[in-house]
Formats: sequence, C-alpha cells, structure tokens
Amino acid sequence: MSAATAGALAWAGPYAAALRAGRGPLFLRRSDGLLLPLDVERWCAPADPVDLDVLDRCEGAVLDVGCGPGRLVAELAARGRTVLGIDVSDAAVAGTVRLGGRALRRSVFEPLPGEGRWGTVLLLDGNVGIGGDPAALLHRVGALLRPGGLLIAETAAVDVDERALVQVVDMAGAPDGDLLFRWARLGTPALLRYARGWTRAGQWTAGGRRFAALRSRSASSRAEPPKRAAVISSQRVRKPSGDSPVTNR
Repeated sequence: MSAATAGALAWAGPYAAALRAGRGPLFLRRSDGLLLPLDVERWCAPADPVDLDVLDRCEGAVLDVGCGPGRLVAELAARGRTVLGIDVSDAAVAGTVRLGGRALRRSVFEPLPGEGRWGTVLLLDGNVGIGGDPAALLHRVGALLRPGGLLIAETAAVDVDERALVQVVDMAGAPDGDLLFRWARLGTPALLRYARGWTRAGQWTAGGRRFAALRSRSASSRAEPPKRAAVISSQRVRKPSGDSPVTNR
C-alpha cells in the first residue's frame, strides 16, 4: 500500500462522517491511549477573524496543505487569489470544491503542481504534524516555495515536541480501521529548532492559537516581512495563467 493510499484510508470513516455533519467530537488517539481533540466545528465554519488575519499575511499564490473542508481556500478564492488546497481525504476535497475552491486529493509528499513557484504555503490546524517528521516536512515545503517564499505554520499552544502513532476516532472511540499513521505535535520553539536554514519572519498569538512565519532558505537577507494585505493580479483558479502554479495535473 502506498503512503498516499494509507493516508487517504486514515482520514476516511469517522473523519469523513464528521465533515459531512459539520461537527465532532473527533480525536486523534495515540497508541498510548491519549486523545487529542480535533476542532471539526471550526474547520467546517467560515474563516474566522484569526483565520482572516493569517490570510491577510499571505503572499502570491497560496498552497493550503491539509486544507480540510476548505474554509481557507474558499475565502482566498473569493478574494480573487490564486489558491490550491491539497488533502488526502476525499471528503475534504469534495467539501472544498462545494465551497467554490480548487483542491486535489494529494499528499504533500507526492508530486504537486507548481513546485518551486508557490508564494505561500499554509500548515494550519495542526498540519505541521503531517508525516510525523518535522524536518522532512520543512524540507518538502521549502521545495514547493519560490525563492524567498513564505511558510505560515500553526503550532501547538504549549511548548511540545513529540511524535506518535495515531488513529482518527469518533465519539464512540471507533477508529478508521486498524490503520495507524505518524503524527507530530510541535510548539513554536520546537518548530524553530527544526527550521535550520529558514529565516524567521514573525511569531504571533491570536484567539488562543499560535503561529510562526518562516521564509525559505533561498530568501535574500533583504526580503521584506510578510505583507499584511498582499495584492496580486486577479486570477480565478479555474482559469490559471501561464504564470500560475495551479495546473490541471
């Protein structure tokens, strides 16, 4: 079984049902039994003020990794921004498309449109934990970004650096089959330790959530800080131009 197939299976079942219902409870259950709650209701709601502040900081074309049901992709698309969501869950991709966004069922570690040309990559809602290997994930994101591109990551609310095998489970504790997958939890200090070669571009807390912005290792030392309201040409994602990293691969 490929990693992409395993990932899709891991986020089927209770996760797909929760997205369709728009509510949880839903958890990541670690192999030691600890339950980590997943904020399904927030993911399924429109982008909130904290989300909007993050989106105001985005530059150029945006890739939302682990886009879920698509609230961020839909908001950026409504602004006329070039944006693509990727997720290993069919239900997440379908939800994003229903909201008017563009999304692909794809792992971040698979070939993607526009590699090396994205202006911003988002790793929000715990997605900095994808793959359970923060150094590998940061390396991959660096390859997706254009020179000097921006990563905006949401980190844990506490200073933590842990890896675990997890399953997605619902209120009844029913897992998505027997499939375990690797996940990580990182606080901001841990993320910055792994970000060797990246340039720190900002840290902030809003609404009880924590964020860090990093520039890719090829950024010039003269690179400007993240723009609060980036302006790009209005390119609908359904009709990408030759300069847009969004293609129909």
